[in-house]
Amino acid sequence: MLLAHISDLHIGQDYRGDGGVRALERARRVVNYLNGLPGDLDGVLVSGDLADHGRPDEYATVRELLATLRFPVLACPGNHDDRTAYRTTLLGEEAGTEPINQLHQLGGFTIAMCDSSIPGRNEGLLDDTTLTWLDKVIAESEDPVLVCFHHPPVPMRQPFIDSILLRNPEQLAEVLTDEVVAVLCGHAHTAATTTYAGRPLVVAPGVVSTLVLPVEGDHSIDYGLPPAIAFHVFGTDDTGGRGLITHFRSL
Repeated sequence: MLLAHISDLHIGQDYRGDGGVRALERARRVVNYLNGLPGDLDGVLVSGDLADHGRPDEYATVRELLATLRFPVLACPGNHDDRTAYRTTLLGEEAGTEPINQLHQLGGFTIAMCDSSIPGRNEGLLDDTTLTWLDKVIAESEDPVLVCFHHPPVPMRQPFIDSILLRNPEQLAEVLTDEVVAVLCGHAHTAATTTYAGRPLVVAPGVVSTLVLPVEGDHSIDYGLPPAIAFHVFGTDDTGGRGLITHFRSL
């Protein structure tokens, strides 16, 4: 299975008074690149912060943009997203503030898109409702499972982002069984890989901007670096194990 993974579009972000033009242009650059691929993808993951302020008009733009992709789109909310506007405008559902957790079957995999947002806050939490749902999804799946949400569950070694990570990584680790092949996140605006609970953890780079490490400067965000994406390739290795290879591309 081959997935493209994008994150942190922040549609509607007002950069130096541009009214969101820059953010939309960068997101369109990513969508055009994916649509122009000579081969096919099984799907596109969008791991949160689709909108910058969580307004209905921002989600209307997101909906129109993502509808132009020629591949299935799987998304989850981030800390900049608003559950009610996300649900009514993007999903076409009734208003509600409960977590937006969605289950997908794709390419022989079960993909759990979890809501780690806390309304009105920047840090993340997979609440009891979400963890119970995820535990059931994993237990009942006959296929390998991918778990995707917004906030990374491990320190990124950058003070700004480390102050707003997932608050309950230990609780999440308890529900991840051997059926879970990888954990995929966004939020940090940087391509990063590590391990978590004994399995690969991949953080997608940001579309709207890039996180800066302390060694790179005394600011936290670079708006000049290009948008970037990840390609996740899942398959069986020579020993019969289930493997993940991730390739990153700057556009």
